[in-house]
Amino acid sequence: MTLAPTAPARPGIERNATPYLYGTELEGLAEVLASGQYGHSDVTETFERQVADFLGVREVVAVSSGTAALHAALVAAGVGAGDEVLVPSMTFCASVQAILAAGAEPRFVDVDPATMCTTPDLVQEALTERTTAVMPVLFGGRAIDFAPIADLLDRRGIAVVEDAAHAFGSHTTDGRKVGAHGHLTCFSFGPIKNLTCGQGGAVVPRTPEEADRLRTLRLLGMVESAADRAASTTYQVTAAGFRYPMSALNAAIGTAQLAHFDEAATVRRALWRTYRNALAGLPGVELVDVDVERSVPHLCVVTAPDRDRVWAEMRDAGIGVGVHYPPNHLQPAFASWARPLPDTEQLAGRILTLPFHPHLTEDDVHRTVAALREALTAGDAR
Repeated sequence: MTLAPTAPARPGIERNATPYLYGTELEGLAEVLASGQYGHSDVTETFERQVADFLGVREVVAVSSGTAALHAALVAAGVGAGDEVLVPSMTFCASVQAILAAGAEPRFVDVDPATMCTTPDLVQEALTERTTAVMPVLFGGRAIDFAPIADLLDRRGIAVVEDAAHAFGSHTTDGRKVGAHGHLTCFSFGPIKNLTCGQGGAVVPRTPEEADRLRTLRLLGMVESAADRAASTTYQVTAAGFRYPMSALNAAIGTAQLAHFDEAATVRRALWRTYRNALAGLPGVELVDVDVERSVPHLCVVTAPDRDRVWAEMRDAGIGVGVHYPPNHLQPAFASWARPLPDTEQLAGRILTLPFHPHLTEDDVHRTVAALREALTAGDAR
């Protein structure tokens, strides 16, 4: 007797984040598998065009990960040895590793405690003669308006390489989507991002020439497409490059996801608002603001007293809380570039990421907040 497969249980608050699939991803994967063309292909290029149309930009260059996007974008911008890149310490370590991979050095900048994003004023204060690029991190999905210092950065030839790993689909105050403001914008399409390809990333280039440079960089410096190479006895390697192409398999997943993105954005905004309402008035707890009216939230982060104890008690209760992120300027690998960042250091011991993914219900949110309240109360009783 053959048993019918059972549907997997719905992921709940035991997970901090998890992918959300719509079912059509399997159809796209099956078509690519049947084609036998698993690397960069016309499926990848279709996905690139669809993302460009969605963002309202001329073109997009898909790559293998968000980290690859940051690295390739820095190289395409001419960042290299002896250069300095401003970056918030409050980010995933990939942001910093991409700077080092380009041969440059990070200069860490502080953040606004209310948003956990850096600001134009903080960036301007941190600029030095060696600054070649600024890498703002759009924490939680919140866009950053660099208009107040745009002229200054342009006069000094400083590139803005946006780490928009959290911010696919978000808007700025002028209504344009993140990626459509003339910066080198880098997205991640990793497993738990707003839009997932399973794994992948993309760069929005500033010019057609930069797009060509990125396409050469992502495929080992070769200028010919896979189809062109297959139809010839030779090919040309014109520059140094990396193996950063997005596979057709990943692009197929992304294409299916993009068709449902408006739904995903609506669910994420509603979930974040539910958290905001449920957390209102909870003593000692502050919700980090993602500007939900313009953002597609990626995280729900609060600050709380006695964070480590609260984190442990909530984990013991089966709640998948996390911490995003341990500051990079305090990491051993980056100790050479450490400098005082008072707001980042104060946040480091207080931030707590609550479960946040589209599988969650309103009841899940209220159960999470109830567990947070209980953990805080337990601390007061001691």
